[in-house]
Amino acid sequence: MKRALAIMVGAAFILLLATLTLVVLPYIQMSTEAVPEGLKPYTEQERIGRQSYIANGCVYCHSQQPRDPSFAPGDRDRGWGRPGVPGDYANDRPHLLGTMRTGPDLFNIGARQPSEDWHLIHLYNPQAVMKGSIMPPYRFLFKQVDKAGANDRVVNIPPPYGPESGQVVATDEAKALVAYLLALDHTYPAPTLPKAESTSDTDKE
Repeated sequence: MKRALAIMVGAAFILLLATLTLVVLPYIQMSTEAVPEGLKPYTEQERIGRQSYIANGCVYCHSQQPRDPSFAPGDRDRGWGRPGVPGDYANDRPHLLGTMRTGPDLFNIGARQPSEDWHLIHLYNPQAVMKGSIMPPYRFLFKQVDKAGANDRVVNIPPPYGPESGQVVATDEAKALVAYLLALDHTYPAPTLPKAESTSDTDKE
């Protein structure tokens, strides 16, 4: 009986220690992180687009976390921007850091590709703007009509990637998803960036 009680107490202690180490302490640490002044809250349209990003599985092929160039200079060399800091994700519930890079990192896609037209064409047929792209087309986010209405957002797909007749019109979901992608612009200064870049620059002198 005493042995069983000791095992139970030991297990409870291990569980408590793990909870403190993996949950409580990181939460306390992250709650004190400064939120960059340049970080803007999502608009209603951008929030809807973010839900579409999740629903369509974009997070399975794209990350949103450029790495520190001190151990992964490739992210910087590809033009993906500075490494992310905790404050960059203050508005994200849930976080969409991603673990796969079948496609490029999207942490700064809004700065790298600021054109709404580019994103709409890319969603309709990725190969129309990125030769050899393996990304699947998301044509279900668009409508093909004989003639667009006055308030329709027409997407001019370059031949031969568009339909042979009629016009392609973006749905509200497509426009919201593009609004979210354009909001992914973290080119503002971050207060807690690692010092690795300045250190490496000193080493070169």
